[in-house]
Order: sequence, then C-alpha cells, then structure tokens
Amino acid sequence: MRQLGLYFVVLILFQLSGFNSVMADDNWLKGDRARLQTLDKITARISTLDVPIGLTTRFGTLELYVHSCNYRPPDHPPDHAALLEIRSVDYDGRVTEMPIFSGWMFASSPAISGLEHPVYDITVLSCNS
Repeated sequence: MRQLGLYFVVLILFQLSGFNSVMADDNWLKGDRARLQTLDKITARISTLDVPIGLTTRFGTLELYVHSCNYRPPDHPPDHAALLEIRSVDYDGRVTEMPIFSGWMFASSPAISGLEHPVYDITVLSCNS
C-alpha cells in the first residue's frame, strides 16, 4: 500500500514538472493512436501495434495503456512521443497494481526512456491522427 502511495506522489510530481508543459506547447500536435514496435526476445519476433489513446491493449504478458501521443508538425524537426503505462499480467490473468513502466517514450531517442523487461522490448514508432 505504501508503494502505491509513493507511485501516486511520483506521478503527481511528474505531471507538475515542466516537461509536460513542453509537451503541451504549440509545437506538438495530439495523435489519436500510437504505433509501437514490439520485440519478443525469446522468439525474436518483431511486430507493430496500433494502440488507440485511452484503451488497454495486451501484448504477451504485458498490458499497454497509452495516455497521450504527440508529434511535431511537418515544418518542425520530426519527433513522436507517447505517454505509456505498462503493467505485467500474471499467468492466471491478474494485472499487477504497480506499472513496470510509466512515462514518456520518444521515437527519436528510444534509449532515453525505455522499457526494461527480460522478455519484451517496446519502442514508439509514431503517432497517428
């Protein structure tokens, strides 16, 4: 329970930080869906998922939720950024309370903020409207 409270404090501080104001300025456009590239490290299978904003999608033993997906207009340097929340799903179908990843992922710099998971890699490719 204490970890859950700490998670919400961190999330609120993140939301109040200056980064979200940068994402909300006039240089970013909002997308309706995020295109994610997924890698299963066990089978070496790469696939592409189109995840709508606000809906939960399953990939293997992961549950993906996209809060926001923003992209630059054509007259700016290209970049796409998605605010993701990823939770682990147990083999009996229960979703963990604490996300294993929660934050922004950038298409131009996937190493800045990425999912660290022993089986799966997920990166943002683009935001579509």
